[in-house]
Amino acid sequence: MDWLNPKLRIALMILLLISPFSIAQDNANNLIQPGDSLQINFLGDDAFEEPFEVDRLGNIVLPEVGVITLTGLSLADATTLIQVQLSSHFLNTEQLTLSRVEHRLLITVLGYVKTPGEVEIPQHGNLQMALTEAGGIKPGAQLNKVQIRRNNDSFVIDYKQYLDTGDANLIPELQSLDTIFVPSSPLTGNVEVEFDAASLLSGGDAAEKALSVKIFGEVHKPGTFTYDTTQNIVDMLMRAGGVTRFASVGQIRLITDGDPILFDLKDYLDGGSDQLLPKVAPGATIFVPMKEEEVKSGNRTVYIMGEVFRPGAYEIQESASFIEILANAGGPSRFARTRAIRIIRNDNSVAEFDLQAYTEGLSSATPPAVEPGDAIFVPEKNDVNQTSWLKITSDKAIHIIGAVVKPGRYEWSNEMSLMDLIAESRGPTKDADISNLSIKRPNLPPIQFNLAQYLGGKGEQSMPKLKGGDTIVIPRHPQFPVSDKAEWVKQTGEDSVFVMGQVGIPGRYRFTGKESFLDVLAAANGPSDSADLRAARVIHRNDRQAKTTKVNLALYFDTGDESLLPSLQAGDTLFLPGKSLKDYNGQAQRSIKVMGALVSPGHYRFSDDMNLLDALAQAGGPTNSADISEVRIVHEGCCNTTSLVFDLAAYLRSPEGALLPVIRPGDTIYISSTENSMWTQTMSFVRDMISIATLLILVL
Repeated sequence: MDWLNPKLRIALMILLLISPFSIAQDNANNLIQPGDSLQINFLGDDAFEEPFEVDRLGNIVLPEVGVITLTGLSLADATTLIQVQLSSHFLNTEQLTLSRVEHRLLITVLGYVKTPGEVEIPQHGNLQMALTEAGGIKPGAQLNKVQIRRNNDSFVIDYKQYLDTGDANLIPELQSLDTIFVPSSPLTGNVEVEFDAASLLSGGDAAEKALSVKIFGEVHKPGTFTYDTTQNIVDMLMRAGGVTRFASVGQIRLITDGDPILFDLKDYLDGGSDQLLPKVAPGATIFVPMKEEEVKSGNRTVYIMGEVFRPGAYEIQESASFIEILANAGGPSRFARTRAIRIIRNDNSVAEFDLQAYTEGLSSATPPAVEPGDAIFVPEKNDVNQTSWLKITSDKAIHIIGAVVKPGRYEWSNEMSLMDLIAESRGPTKDADISNLSIKRPNLPPIQFNLAQYLGGKGEQSMPKLKGGDTIVIPRHPQFPVSDKAEWVKQTGEDSVFVMGQVGIPGRYRFTGKESFLDVLAAANGPSDSADLRAARVIHRNDRQAKTTKVNLALYFDTGDESLLPSLQAGDTLFLPGKSLKDYNGQAQRSIKVMGALVSPGHYRFSDDMNLLDALAQAGGPTNSADISEVRIVHEGCCNTTSLVFDLAAYLRSPEGALLPVIRPGDTIYISSTENSMWTQTMSFVRDMISIATLLILVL
């Protein structure tokens, strides 16, 4: 028979030897593992409709039973275990079946990935799929050092090589519960920031310093680069972007283990011999120095420095002009201050030339002659944002201070005017007093200028000429005095009037000569309720001796006669006294005293047109307890004191034909109270006795 053939017998024997391993491998794949999705088919209960997920500990959670461990069991063994566990809570558990819906791998991905954590991948998923489930690798990850940890073992995978070649044999098959760790590259440093490929590679591509080569100096991309045994020093320089145009290619230095070697790149490029290439070792340093320029000198040399495009030393011809020499250096840059170009002569003298004024036709000066050995210096333009002012000399600068938007020190030119300077400082502020502008010069009295009249076309004074070193001062109008009385010091007394006494807001107010008496009074919010309008005063202090003008505002308000109001001058004081004179001593000759049972007894100002009723009305009138039948008036004369009693009650009952007593300044009016009379006290005593007797009768 053919099966007895020797070759066939050998094949059968090999098959018998391999079969147990294959069966064991299949059995291992059929065992329940973490990540499996199991379906329990058990009719009659909704709790078993959804699949059960096996967690990383190999457990599932059964209804009514709780946690049971299934990892490492076959489906048959797991079915038996579940039937036994559910039999104490459910009927007909022998009808229960178990099937595997899906076998997935539980992988933990950590390190330099976008979303580190636990991910699930298909049974035959690989390393790249697991990294993708974790959001992908972050920029700055070290791809050749990816670690896979399984149980207590750990091995390193060169994931970069896999990405370069696509060789699946470079990455192992994953198992459930594996841990993938992606380290960060040393290029990222110790600070967590977002990187991109350009920023990471701008400093080289080396990951380990011991296996890197440092390249710096006059190369386009200095940095630390990974050592490659197949590359020479020229290859390394190319990886650094090549040398710059300022490189000294004949003085390149290669330092290996502290031993410097000089490399002449120019000789190598001219000869092409590989024997001229020094050997580059790991940890080496390559330095490309800067080429040193030779100092040019000669009988026809002119030096151009500062803000030109190509500063340096230039050979000139005898006929070369200043403009031609400057143009040979590329001309002034946009940062050049062309108004102050300096020519430093060979004899150490200095000449200055305003190129801007020359090109704009503002100056008749011709460009200076330039001789061999001279130096042309083009200074830098003063930046309006810089705080330093040392670049502008004092004779070329003007100060403007006070009430302008941007006070400061400004560059000055003779063709500029006062209006140019004010415009340069962005104009006066809203509280600027442009009528009192002053120009101060060293060792000279200030020049006063009324800019307000000049702008209004009313001033006869012409605009003053400015000079370098001048200081322009624009004062401020003082603020409202109640809000900040410290602002008063900014206003001189010669430009003010003073409002005191019984007004809404007493204080110091600006006076220009155009304001009237009522303007000043209105600015102080007018008289208060307690002001005595008949006795207002204006104290004039402009003359050698102060003079007082009395103003009857009450009469003005009654008649509207403007002649009753005086004219004010700067420095005057407007005073409104109060109706009560208790705070004004020494004025008894123009006052009366009203005492007794009145609403507001006190010391009141008296005028010749007042009578007794006016005086009582000033004091608020008698109280309810006042005895107006005995109004006593005491007159203190020069020789003796007289007193009279007036029956005000009788007068009020029949005033026809009756006369009120005459009241003079200094009189005293007194109205007694009925509560203090003998009759009142007696009747009060009788009422008290009657009340006590009534109380005793009721008690007894």
